[in-house]
This record gives sequence, structure tokens and C-alpha cells, in this order.
Amino acid sequence: MLFSSLRRLSARWLGLLVLPAAMMATALTPTTIEAARAQSSAGRALTIRAEIQQANANTGIVTAKGNVQLSYPARQIQATADQAQYFSRERRIVLSGDVYVLQQGNSLRAATITYLIDEGRFVALPQAKQQVESIFLVPDANGSSQPN
Repeated sequence: MLFSSLRRLSARWLGLLVLPAAMMATALTPTTIEAARAQSSAGRALTIRAEIQQANANTGIVTAKGNVQLSYPARQIQATADQAQYFSRERRIVLSGDVYVLQQGNSLRAATITYLIDEGRFVALPQAKQQVESIFLVPDANGSSQPN
């Protein structure tokens, strides 16, 4: 029961592929992993890399700590942080600790940034007595965002 809950959580967690039970029992080689990635929905996957990651099947929360790197090509989002938490039931990601987000050339820096997946919206909070920094590419009157 717990194992199947973890597999369901893993499948929902950031669009990762659920491997058949027979495949889970065998050793995964780099070739097997690459084949599984090729079968997944290309471009829809949200990938988080970190030094440590933990998943709790009871709460549906996945926590990544240490040199967190997030990549979401479908929405052209890249981010770095000290920690990330994915709340699978609420479909939100909370990045904390020196957070930097880059999306389509626009950037956002804050102590904590929450990304609401279904809304495609960021909510940024600064450290006490500091500010959030946003840098936006603003097109000029003829539609170009490049300086002359």
C-alpha cells in the first residue's frame, strides 16, 4: 500500500514517469533510465535537482534541499534556490533561500517564491526589511525588446 502510494506520488510529482512494477524490481542502468525518459511526455516534465530529496506519501509533499535547480521547459522557467517543496495536492512549489527565477528573459529574486502551477503565477516575498527584485524585458513601441 505504501509502495503504491509512493509510486502515485512520484508520478504526480513534477510529471515523472511511473515505471511498471516489473521494471522497478530490476536494476536501472543509465540506458534504461534514458529509454524511460524518452517515453515520457517530452517538454511537459518539470525537473528538480538537489543534494537531498524526500517524498512523503501521506502528505503529498516532496522536499528538495541543497543547491536546488528547477527546470520547466514547457513554461520556459529555470530557477535556483536553497530549498524547494512541491505540494502535490495544492499543485504549488515553494522555493526558499536565495531564490532566482528566470522565465523568457524576465527574472525574479526573493527570499521565498511560490509558484502556483495551475494559475502560472509567482508570489514573491523578501527577507525582513528587504525588497523583491524583478527585471522585465519591456518591448519598445515597434514590438522589439532589444536595445538600439
